[in-house]
Amino acid sequence: MRLTAEDHDLVTRAVTAAEEQTDGEIVTVVARQSDAYHDVALHWAVTAMVLVIALLAAFPVAIDHLHGLFDPWGTPASQRDALTIALILGGAAFLIVRLVLRPGPLRFALTPGATKQRRVRAKALALFRTAAEQRTVAATGVLLYVSLGEHRAELIADAAIHGRVDEREWGAAMAALIAEIKQRRPGHGMAEAVRLIGGVLAQHFPRSEGDINELPDRLIEL
Repeated sequence: MRLTAEDHDLVTRAVTAAEEQTDGEIVTVVARQSDAYHDVALHWAVTAMVLVIALLAAFPVAIDHLHGLFDPWGTPASQRDALTIALILGGAAFLIVRLVLRPGPLRFALTPGATKQRRVRAKALALFRTAAEQRTVAATGVLLYVSLGEHRAELIADAAIHGRVDEREWGAAMAALIAEIKQRRPGHGMAEAVRLIGGVLAQHFPRSEGDINELPDRLIEL
């Protein structure tokens, strides 16, 4: 799923229109994916290694069979032999899983949903601190962040807004966004969410005389 130039224009115009009603400033950011999840591959590799060692411990007869492949005299495996076999097989399991999960799509598919949610939230917070937090005179910045790969979105508001607007008031905007993304129309979803966000901001922070545009209206694509 990719955003077109038309999508960018649609969202930018929606932000401009929404900010005409409020002192609030809306920043929109969309990313293909919030993280590469390389550490997830490492976790799976370590799990595979530990599992192999655990199986050898649970079924020690397997060590004797493996040792017998290299000992034609059938001498029982010593403790040193057993540890060596466990080390070799555990290391092999680790390396195989690391290589198998090297391609991004497979690594992404094996990433737990809770991990994806945390990474999306962390990315949104980092972007908010960079692009919106306390970047306006009245601390009225809002970040709408969409991570297409994870199919998740976050809305983070500046201190002044967070203190006066109940989180439930953003529900309609997020629901509209998700519904459109499911239809593979992310641009329309973000534009509709921005319109609804603007409506909430207009209720609590109506536009005052002398208000200026403090943050860019354009859609930022990472």
